[in-house]
Amino acid sequence: MAIITISREMGSGGIPIVHQAADELGYTLVDGDTIKDVAADYGLSFEALQQADEKPPAFVEKLDRQIELNMNRIQLIVLEYALKGDVMIYGRGGQDLLPGINSVFRVRVIAPFEERVERWAEREWIDPDLARSLVRKSDQQRAGFIKYYFDRNWANPIDYDLVINTSRLSHDTAVKLIVDGVKDKNLVEKKSAAKAKLKDLIIQKRIQIARLADDRIEDIWFHIDVEQGRVTLSGHVYSEAERQAALDDARQTEGVTDIIDNLKIVGYRNEPQDH
Repeated sequence: MAIITISREMGSGGIPIVHQAADELGYTLVDGDTIKDVAADYGLSFEALQQADEKPPAFVEKLDRQIELNMNRIQLIVLEYALKGDVMIYGRGGQDLLPGINSVFRVRVIAPFEERVERWAEREWIDPDLARSLVRKSDQQRAGFIKYYFDRNWANPIDYDLVINTSRLSHDTAVKLIVDGVKDKNLVEKKSAAKAKLKDLIIQKRIQIARLADDRIEDIWFHIDVEQGRVTLSGHVYSEAERQAALDDARQTEGVTDIIDNLKIVGYRNEPQDH
């Protein structure tokens, strides 16, 4: 069956809904706890997760590169789970990580702001004013994360196949809509085609991680495209040494069958001179 991605607002009640839907479908739920359990295998500390997971950049150049590196490691975890099949991806920009894959059922769970505040205050046993601040901050962070990294409006309903308003619909109805919706014939795609695309996305992600971790590459203004294991590097670098480093990173990545080098070397901006 199709991969399910879940976008949710804090306090919308998405957590119990997706847990029950995943149980009924026999799906693996890929959420924060799942990622935390395997984070160390991908070079992610608890602090790195806290800093990068569903967060927008800090707009401090050196720090942002580290945040983006850790974010790409989180995304690699998600993609490798997706390759196994029968998964429900909870947050993490799941649908944006799967371009070109038709068998993705994109779900969003929402509720009115004040109702979400009330639910969060009751759930966490906190003051309503504090709950209001936390819910607002969560909305801003998640919207900023999606906008910055994927250039998409988090709340645009056209980007989803199913939008569930838990203020209007019961828990059981929400679960049924997900369980029935994922079986829709329009979401059918050959498993072999989906797996091939996922393998290419994983290769692309591994190269992105390698280039972000490579101190030999000062800037990362080049593109990585992968098709059937063949990697195309395009865009620009600032020196022959950076070009060779980019090629080295691609060559050393598991699954790469060939590399097409379309990188161009451009002169670095001149430093200001004293007069």
